[in-house]
This record gives sequence, C-alpha cells and structure tokens, in this order.
Amino acid sequence: MTTGNEIRKSFLDYFARQGHTVVKSSSLVPEKDPTLLFTNAGMVQFKNVFLGVERCPYARATSSQKCLRISGKHNDLEAVGRDTYHHTFFEMLGNWSFGDYYKEEAIAWAWELLTREWGLPKEQLWATVFQTDEDAEKLWRKVSGFPAERVLRFGEKDNFWEMGETGPCGPCSEIHIDRGAGACDRKGKKGHRCRVNGDCARFIELWNLVFIQYNRGEDRELAELPAKHVDTGMGLERIAAVLQGALSNYDVDFMRDLIAAAERLAGKKYGASAITDVSFRVIADHARAVSFLIADGVTPGNEGRGYVLRRLLRRAARHGRMIGLKGPFLHRVAVAVVEIMSGAFPELGGEQQRISETIRGEEERFGETLEKGLALLEEATAELKRRKKKILSGEVAFRLYDT
Repeated sequence: MTTGNEIRKSFLDYFARQGHTVVKSSSLVPEKDPTLLFTNAGMVQFKNVFLGVERCPYARATSSQKCLRISGKHNDLEAVGRDTYHHTFFEMLGNWSFGDYYKEEAIAWAWELLTREWGLPKEQLWATVFQTDEDAEKLWRKVSGFPAERVLRFGEKDNFWEMGETGPCGPCSEIHIDRGAGACDRKGKKGHRCRVNGDCARFIELWNLVFIQYNRGEDRELAELPAKHVDTGMGLERIAAVLQGALSNYDVDFMRDLIAAAERLAGKKYGASAITDVSFRVIADHARAVSFLIADGVTPGNEGRGYVLRRLLRRAARHGRMIGLKGPFLHRVAVAVVEIMSGAFPELGGEQQRISETIRGEEERFGETLEKGLALLEEATAELKRRKKKILSGEVAFRLYDT
C-alpha cells in the first residue's frame, strides 16, 4: 500500500468490513445549509442527521470527502504554499456512527487500522482527550497499553470540536505521531520544546475522533442532542505522507505528480529554491481546488463562491508568473488533476472540458487586467520622474487598486 489511491481504498474497505456503508463524497457546495460557503468536513452532509431532523437509511457510514477550507473559521489560504502541510482543498477520510456505536468502538477501530492494518509503530503514537473525558482516557490505555503520560488531556482549544459558530459539536480525541527530532522545524528557537499540540512539525495530528453529543445554539449555549454520534476525520494527504515516508504533504505521490506538471511547463525544478517552491505548492494546491469547484458547478464571479474561485485562480496565475509562466498555464495543470483524481471522483472526468475552458478564460482575463495595471503603473512612475516626485497620487493609487 503505497499510493494515495491505495490508502483511500484501504480505509474505506476496512470500515466496510466493520459494517459501514461506503458513501459518495458530497459536493463542495453544501446542500440546504446557508451557514456554510463550502463543505469543510466529512460530516457536513450528515449535519441534519446529527441534529435529529433527518433520518439516515444506515447507522454507520464511511467516505472520502472532498473539502475546501478557505472561508470563515476554517481559512487556510494565506498559509498555503508558505509551509508544506496546509491546503485549501483536501480529502478527509472519515467514519460515522448515527446513534449506534460510540467511544469504545471508535477508539478500538482507529487503533487497529493504524497499527495492525497499516503497521504504524505503536511507540511513535500519542493520544489526546478532552480534559474531563475520563472514559476516552481509560479506553485509550486499554486498547493501546499506553502509560498515563502518553494519553494527554487538553482544553476546548485542542480537544473540543465544533463545525462552526453553531451546530453539532462535542469532545474529541486525537491521534498524533512523533516523527522524530529530525522533523522539528524550529530547532534553535529560543524557548522551543517539541511536544504534542506544540508549534513544530515533529508531532503531527493524524486522526480526530469526535464524540458528538451537543448542539451549540445561536446563544452559544450547549444542548444535548437526541442521540450520541461519532464523527472522525483524517486528512488523506497527511496520512499518505506518513505511510509513504514522504518529507511533507506535498511530497506524496498525487501532489508530486501535480508539481511535476508545473515543472514541465516552467522548465524549473521543485526543491531548487525556497522561493519558487512556494509557487509550485500554490499551483498544485489551487489547481486541485479550482478543478473540483468548477466540476461542482461554481463559476468565477465577484461575490460568494464565485469570488473565492476567482481569487484562487488569480493567486495561482500570479505564482505562475513568479516561476516564469507568462501566459495561461493552469488549465494544463488541471488536466493532470483530472487524470490523477477522476478514478475516485468521476465528476471530474465528466466536466473536463468545462474545467479547462473556465480556467483558461479566467487566466486570459486576468492577464489582460495585469497588463493594464502594469501599463498604468509605468505611466504613473514616468510622470513622477518627470515631475521629480516620489509619491503616487491618491487617484492613481485608487485606479491601480481598482484595476
């Protein structure tokens, strides 16, 4: 089991054997939920089930959900590219119980999959629980044999999960892996200490098991749900990096294939420069995001989802210029997205032509806008030199901003 496709299949097959129904990923555009701009977690399609207002034909489910985190509470956009682990688009592997099993089975199955099925070393794993969750701590020590110091307690910031400002929520238990002292990216920083839920890359969260038992209302108060549920989430990119022994999320097979597509177009190599590496990561990430958004019916615009799509397209185009790609190029990277991911998400293949045409059209319009802006800037700076001044007028600054 080495590829992302194999890891995804292994996860879904494992939970199917535990009596879970394999459910298709829902759209990035949430249905019947005005509180969300995009689907940002696997549980979004089950929100009304957790609230008790809809019934589900199955008590257990598993899926690989396409997610986008670029708005509201979950907004990773500005970090994408600057580091090697943030994404706007990602896949969330998950399993759910709708009033069926609870903490005992969720913890036992997570441990079995990670250690017995996937062979992760037990001595590298750590568990965290909510500060008052005695049951989860006892269960972890039972199934793993961990001493007390390997099951850590944290407060609401780290171990109480909420989908948004309102909605289903509850205490959670996370599984972290220690990648060794060599993985620390803050060596030599004054006062730094590697630790679980710290600020370096040595300890990383693999899997979040959420025990949903509350609903948070508009008044921020918690109310017990009619039944207790389980909602788990594990990023495919992150677990693939661990299982493949990759240096980062962007070094796993399916991300490196996208970076390779950009390398061929630019005639430059990923890893040659920290500056160009940022641009390669942005292009790979955003190519996935825009391809899936367009496949799910979003079109570029000036507000809402359309504005987010346009912003992603233009950010990728700008980074393309930084590595020497002057004309439209992202639509060609999107071809690689479709080739790599349409097996798991066939909607990409069905919308390939629209994806390509939409991206290319937006790239061309952005190129025209940039040319106008650059011409205006050159004209304004020439005028400043002629008049022996150094500060642009407010009118010119506004025109540049508007362009």
